[in-house]
Amino acid sequence: MDFTFSAEQDQLRGVARSFLAKEVDVRAMMADPRGFSDEWWAKVVDLGWPGLLVPESLGGAGLGLVDAVVIQEEMGRLPTPGPFFSSAICATLLARAVGANDLLRSLADGSIRATTGIEETGGGDPLERISTTASGATLDGLKPVVLDGHTADVALVVARDGDGLAVYRVDDPAAEPVPSLDVTRTMTRLVLDKRPAQRLGPPGDQTALIRRAIDDMAVALCAETVGSCERALQMAIDYAKVRVQFDRPIASFQAIKHKIVDMLHQLELARVGTHYAAWTSEAGDPERERAAAMAKGFVGEAAVMVTGENIQVHGGVGFTWDVDCHLLFRRVKQNDVLFGRQGWQRARLADLVLGPA
Repeated sequence: MDFTFSAEQDQLRGVARSFLAKEVDVRAMMADPRGFSDEWWAKVVDLGWPGLLVPESLGGAGLGLVDAVVIQEEMGRLPTPGPFFSSAICATLLARAVGANDLLRSLADGSIRATTGIEETGGGDPLERISTTASGATLDGLKPVVLDGHTADVALVVARDGDGLAVYRVDDPAAEPVPSLDVTRTMTRLVLDKRPAQRLGPPGDQTALIRRAIDDMAVALCAETVGSCERALQMAIDYAKVRVQFDRPIASFQAIKHKIVDMLHQLELARVGTHYAAWTSEAGDPERERAAAMAKGFVGEAAVMVTGENIQVHGGVGFTWDVDCHLLFRRVKQNDVLFGRQGWQRARLADLVLGPA
């Protein structure tokens, strides 16, 4: 079995890293109320990234989750603001799951940006706690966690109807921006009060389709988190080499060496777990669901440790606004609670493993 990326995927990583290094100014994008500029999005469209997961027959690149992992890792390294994850990953996966082909064509060519309205208040299974209801062609409820909902053209909202759970299309969501821990990603809340909506996908209960899409979103989010951890580790190493204490670089101190080795250990476990989960999804492996739960459950814990230790290696300066340590910590901390928190994912994994027994 080949555990390495293909030459094409390595080339994709090189293009992504070069483009993001040149075109992404994290601090400037954070200061923009929209979180990005139309010029920046046009360049992303020119690269074909919005259609990464869209089938070729619908105008996309026809690539898979492993390819998305490559770009997501590079996005997480900065960490990159903007609607790529919400539109090209989350909304595209959900639209693909329910067969919304017309929307997929528009997502692929970048003429429409979309987001998803899944998360609601509470803990545990993100689908079981959905209380938003559909009555005819209208929705009622509250989606308190919608990524980039203030700039999206479409929101794909998961709601309950007479058949169970289903995906509904809401045009021009105009969600309200709200404060969040991650200052590099815009969070919004979407109030649905008799809001007109169009049901998408096949008739009947769509729970299984939606859950599969959420698992893939979670794996892509893990990849982004791994990228943030990789950057945090490199920051810690670089700083330890130049920070002098007692006439010696702190990299020579045993305590710092132990911290950095522990960070590397957690990063590599998170990386291989994420890559394995992406491969099982793309290959349709029977272990897919377990792998997704395992990755999301472990990566969140590992990332908080890695990015937190990066702050500790930097010492007092690590807590300041001007150093990027806190941006990485904020990103991974918020990623941990999206699409199934680590505690629920661990309980879910236990059920998947022990349930058949």
